[in-house]
Amino acid sequence: MKKVLVVHNKYQNIGGEDISVYEEIKLLSKFYNVETIYFENRVDNIFSLLLTFIFSNNPRSNRIFKNKIREFNPDIIYIHNTWFKASLGIFKISKKNQIKTVLKIHNFRYHCTKSHSSKKHIGKNKCCEACGFDGEKYKIYNKYFNDSYLKSFFVNLYGKRYIKIINDDALAVILLTSFHKNFMKNNNYKNKQLYVVPNYILPTTKIERNDTNYIVYAGRISKEKGVEELIGTFLSHDSELILKIIGDGPLLNSLKERYRDKNIEFLGELSNNETLKIIVNSRAVVTATKLYEGQPTLLCEATALGIPSVFPETGGIAEFFPKNYALSFEQHNYDELSKILTDLEDIENMKRIGEENKAFYLKNFNSDNYINKMEKIFDER
Repeated sequence: MKKVLVVHNKYQNIGGEDISVYEEIKLLSKFYNVETIYFENRVDNIFSLLLTFIFSNNPRSNRIFKNKIREFNPDIIYIHNTWFKASLGIFKISKKNQIKTVLKIHNFRYHCTKSHSSKKHIGKNKCCEACGFDGEKYKIYNKYFNDSYLKSFFVNLYGKRYIKIINDDALAVILLTSFHKNFMKNNNYKNKQLYVVPNYILPTTKIERNDTNYIVYAGRISKEKGVEELIGTFLSHDSELILKIIGDGPLLNSLKERYRDKNIEFLGELSNNETLKIIVNSRAVVTATKLYEGQPTLLCEATALGIPSVFPETGGIAEFFPKNYALSFEQHNYDELSKILTDLEDIENMKRIGEENKAFYLKNFNSDNYINKMEKIFDER
């Protein structure tokens, strides 16, 4: 049985990427001898942190990684998120040890880290569809990252080094959608080892379902996720439906204050299992994201549970749904979104769409399809 070492830097607030990594590890462990290294972005040592930001390289993380390689002797190193504690030094160590290394890229933010000081952001309405940056002048001086000049500068350094790594043909790069693969080709990324393998996302918890009169948004409460536009569109037409909003983010408190006593419930941050219990009884899951999205975890979980999803036609989201899908809308076209929200009143039609989605998803994104694709990548020399 081949040995696979999985490396992932956890996010500060657990999100879709973290959940998909955990589920993937559980499945891979049935076919491979899997061990993991999880890094967390805690500040243990200021000097080490400074070195990490200046050189995109963390000496302590490197030691942990080297020790694990010596102990486990993996055949394959499988890397997910590296920002920032894991750092980029692990790629150099993998290459030096001549171990096959596979990187899965879950989003598009890397593309913009190399261009803070230029005007190469992507999108309309002053919002970059790759990274969510909101501003008229696309420069690091706009405090792109965490509203900090200094952090934005370090992210820019990190991004340039990260892109140099992913352009190395010795590295196998997994992307979640064909859209993302074409995006990289169209933007002159040089790596020829590009593979499309969606995350394995199938909720295993059995949850009893009941008919209800609410729809759900679950995710980050921020500008780039289009939450304000979603709320505005929802309130613009008469409906008996309730909009339940799950998650945390910079806009949460102001939106709670502004839309008090409306048909909107802010539930805050919930566990994945608590979120699924709410989703499985909903009329639909809704997003109005302004970003290119890879594979939205909660939309896929909802689909696997037979719950319809409403989403903008952006990035690769549509690849997880049947062709000519009835509940997608042109990104930023909120009149079209409003019409779809009205259509959600038809309970029987929503049940039919939900079951069609579920059948399509389970046929195309099951464990056999996932493992077959991963085996080809892991076995290729």
